[in-house]
Amino acid sequence: MEIELVLIAIAASFTAAALTVPAGFGLSTMLTPVVLMLMDPHEAVAVVAIVHGAHNGGKSWTLWGNIDFNTFKRYGIWLITGSIIGAILQNQVPQKPLLGIIGVFLIILPLLTLNKSWKEYRLPEGNDLIGGFGSGFMGGLSGHQGALRAMFLTKKLPDKMAYAASASIFALCVDLSRIPVYLFFRPEGITENLELTFALVFAALIGVRVGKKWLESMKSDTIRKGIMIGIILSGIFYLVEAIS
Repeated sequence: MEIELVLIAIAASFTAAALTVPAGFGLSTMLTPVVLMLMDPHEAVAVVAIVHGAHNGGKSWTLWGNIDFNTFKRYGIWLITGSIIGAILQNQVPQKPLLGIIGVFLIILPLLTLNKSWKEYRLPEGNDLIGGFGSGFMGGLSGHQGALRAMFLTKKLPDKMAYAASASIFALCVDLSRIPVYLFFRPEGITENLELTFALVFAALIGVRVGKKWLESMKSDTIRKGIMIGIILSGIFYLVEAIS
C-alpha cells in the first residue's frame, strides 16, 4: 500500500468530514474514489462505511440537541430496512456492475436537483417512506445515501442546525445496520485494512469538530452546490472504471 495514497486518503477523510457537517451528505462520495485506489470496490465500500459511521456518530453526539426526533420516527424504520436489503444485494453484485450502478446513481441524482419541477416536487405525507427506504437502500448498496436523503429532508427541516443533526442520526442508523452485513459476507475486507480504517476514522472525527464551526459560519447552499459537482465527477469516474 503506497504511503502517498494513504496520506491522500487521510487528507480526503478529514476534508470530506468537515464539509459534510453543514452539507449533510458527501463523505462517501468524496472518500470512496480515493479508497478505491487502495482496494477493490466491495472492500472500499465496507471500509468507508466504518469511517462514515464513526463520522456520523461524532456528528450526532456534537449536534444531539438539534435532532428532530419526530422526523426520525417517521423515517427511521424504513431507512434501516432499505439499508439491510441494499447491503445484502451489494455482496451479490460483481465489482464492475457495482461501479456502474454507483456511477449512474451519482450522476442522475445531482442533475435532477437542477430541475426546478423536481426540486419542488414533494412526496405525499403518506408515501414519505419511499424517501427513507430509497436512501437507506442506496446507502446499503453503494454507501451513497446522502444525496437522496437530502432531497426529501431539506424542505422538511429548513433550519440548518436541525437538518445537519437529523441527517447525521439518519446516516448513523444506516451505517449501524449495513456494517454488520458487510462483516458477515466479507470480513476480510475490513480486517485486512484495520490500520488504514482507524487512521481514516481519526481524521474524520477531527473533521467533525472543524465542520461544526463551518456550519455556524458558512452558507450550507454554497457547500451543497460544491459537493453536487463533486458527486457528478465521482459518478463519471465510477463509470469509466466500470467500462475500462
